[in-house]
Amino acid sequence: MPAPGRSPASGPSGGPDQSAAGAGVADAQAATRRRHPQPSAAHAPLPQSHAPLPAQRSGHGAVPAQPGPVPGQPHARERAVPESLTLLLIEAEPGSGPGIARMLEQAGAGRHGERIRVRTARNLTEAERLLGPDVHCILLDLSVSGEEAVAEDADPAREGDELEALREVLAMAPLHAVLTLTDEDDVELAAEAVRVGAQDYLFRGELDGRVLGRAIRYAVERKRADLAQSRLTASRLRAQENARLERGLLPTPLLAGSGLGFSACYRPGLPPPAAGATPTRALLGGDFYDAVRTPDGAVHAMIGDVCGHGPDEAALGVELRIAWRALTFAGLVGDELLATLQQVLENERADDEIFATMCTVDVSPDARRAGLYLAGHPAPLVAVPGGRPRLMPQELGGPALGLLPHARWPRQQVELGGAWSLMLYTDGLIEGRTGPGRGRLGQDGMLALVGRLLDEGLAGDDLLHGAVTEARALNGGDLTDDVAVLLLDRPPGPCGPGDRRS
Repeated sequence: MPAPGRSPASGPSGGPDQSAAGAGVADAQAATRRRHPQPSAAHAPLPQSHAPLPAQRSGHGAVPAQPGPVPGQPHARERAVPESLTLLLIEAEPGSGPGIARMLEQAGAGRHGERIRVRTARNLTEAERLLGPDVHCILLDLSVSGEEAVAEDADPAREGDELEALREVLAMAPLHAVLTLTDEDDVELAAEAVRVGAQDYLFRGELDGRVLGRAIRYAVERKRADLAQSRLTASRLRAQENARLERGLLPTPLLAGSGLGFSACYRPGLPPPAAGATPTRALLGGDFYDAVRTPDGAVHAMIGDVCGHGPDEAALGVELRIAWRALTFAGLVGDELLATLQQVLENERADDEIFATMCTVDVSPDARRAGLYLAGHPAPLVAVPGGRPRLMPQELGGPALGLLPHARWPRQQVELGGAWSLMLYTDGLIEGRTGPGRGRLGQDGMLALVGRLLDEGLAGDDLLHGAVTEARALNGGDLTDDVAVLLLDRPPGPCGPGDRRS
């Protein structure tokens, strides 16, 4: 923010001396610096661009934090100061002031003689009509105030506010650079104008066309930099919020002593953009998972998917995951646990149409059998050494959470054997396309894909990442839905204590 008491204008008080412009400007600049020792906006260095934000950690790799766009504002690169500018001048009596348009025209107004076009408005009603997308900067005469500045139905309570017109301009044009024009003896008012939101102020008696042109360009560039800084700040805050949500979505499994291996892969989807918009990958989705070992030696794993995308769905997924872990450690399993989670969802969801699918598995302490509960979720995949992958039974599954009151979710017993791999996944993995047509990968395609990877000797993290990578390649690009995959495996032979996490 410019320091109070300085002015970017540096011409002599009586206007520009066309016959000795260079000497006159230099002498006036020296005089101005003696009166106002702070650096002038017209000569101050432009704000430095900020370094890009560090990549944000996701569950399995770094996801660059994307700067959030300011509504209605193009990317910073598109807002670079153009060679040709349009200035909207708001003054109560056009032609009675220092002759801004003539001053800019006579001086050339630019670094290489390029022109600055001027539009003139007598009040804000007229200024709003003239404020088109081609206007780059607004120069407001602070003598425009009260009834001159606003429409006839202005708020009477603000008639005594000397900066009322400026506040109206800032509200009317939040994305435009704004300069104010005032008398030399109104230093405090000029400084207050900058504090309220103007990019800089000018004194009538010290205007010079060339310096005024530089001040206008500086104001436009400063506004562009301010908007870029706002985007970076908003992006940084969003990244912090996403990191907190991500820690809830991607938990640390508690499997010490189980002898089971654990791997997981999580990748937010890339939904189709609206017409004319640029595709942007969300940092968070509505998928969630967890795995814990209870004091009785049983291992419990779950995976779920809240319908929709974005931070609200991600937050609900975090709540359901935390509730599942707490209820599991409290001794609830299966139907009773899912019924309680449905109550949590019904009380926490923002809309009655929001639901969540879920799959829970409880592996016995000897790791040879498992109980399966499906709430509108695809059945897990199980593979044994030397055999082909197969789906666990899904005929007795119940509805998704949040769809039917008093729903029931029956238990299905599955024999696993001595060595096995159990893969839980969300539907984002199987709903990708397999070519330019309408064909989807589906569960059968996933079984074949995983079977090929197992034949190649892949296991653990490599198996999961290989499956997601091949599904993406078959889709011809990023999968539109979020993908979460969890793998529990019991290797052949005696199992030692410990667990691993990707």
